[in-house]
Amino acid sequence: MKTTHKKSNKKVQTSAAAMLNLLVLFSASEKTVAQTNAGIVGIDHVGINVPDLNKAVTFFDDVLGFKPVTQLGPIPLDADWKKLNNINPNTGAVTIKMINAGNGASIEVFEYADNKGSKTHPNTDDIGASHIAFYVNDINASVQYLKSKGVKILGEPFTMPSGDTAGETWVYFETPWGSKMELVSYPNGKGYEKTNPKTILWSPKNAAVKKVSEADLDAKKNTAIVENHLKIWNEKDEAKRKVLLNQVYASNVEMVDRHFIAEGIDDISKFIVELQTKNPEFKFTAKSVEINHNIARLYWQFGSKAKPAVVSGMDLFVIENGKVQKLYVFVDQKE
Repeated sequence: MKTTHKKSNKKVQTSAAAMLNLLVLFSASEKTVAQTNAGIVGIDHVGINVPDLNKAVTFFDDVLGFKPVTQLGPIPLDADWKKLNNINPNTGAVTIKMINAGNGASIEVFEYADNKGSKTHPNTDDIGASHIAFYVNDINASVQYLKSKGVKILGEPFTMPSGDTAGETWVYFETPWGSKMELVSYPNGKGYEKTNPKTILWSPKNAAVKKVSEADLDAKKNTAIVENHLKIWNEKDEAKRKVLLNQVYASNVEMVDRHFIAEGIDDISKFIVELQTKNPEFKFTAKSVEINHNIARLYWQFGSKAKPAVVSGMDLFVIENGKVQKLYVFVDQKE
């Protein structure tokens, strides 16, 4: 009878799990029904009309490092097409180049021969005005680079102090033909992400992180990463610690402790300094290190020379692209 009861429970649990999966699936389907019906997968490209195609391509290529890939035209446009697309009937053929813009949508650049359309860019508050925003890791360095290339920067980088975009820094710049574009950076994420939202906005900074490669499965390299991790937490010299931090951790590394979550190298560095200040004579030592593909497990102890194991615990590492992307900290509970 006991055996039958256990089997019955397992069947109920399996059925419940299956039903839960179906509910999640149907819920997700309802939320995406419009997108599914339209057949939309994502943004393929953005288009921009320019007065001089060669100059625009030179700017995108030489200044921003974007490469032109394909070209169409010149293509003569018939009267019906011009009327349908609100093009001046006297405007000539169109030439189009598609430019690879890195991690994200491509840029489609148009030039119309003998263009009879307006030569004036829309003002920022005009209907139809738009811009392209490019993600950068170090916005101040990017601004200095653009300035060195003679690019006009519209103001100074501004960091959002609060709200959904808290932590995001942005600044506009102007292309040689007068279009407004933007640099944006949020290496430690945006404010809204800290509330664990159901949906996270897509970001090229996340897409830029490569998936696990063969190099990430190298046990010797991953052991060295763990050993350098210990050096970071014991290093008292700020300059030396900063070098190691950038070598070992990804810029947007996340450290998850049972009491808090540290996001980014700066947050982790601050925590290390506080820990060292409170325990000036203490040091971390390794008890054992285990490597399983790109996952590493470090068993450690923390204490003084006289009492090296005042605190003990385990760190779990997720290593991708040669750096620690996630760090989970488990501290042993005192009996």
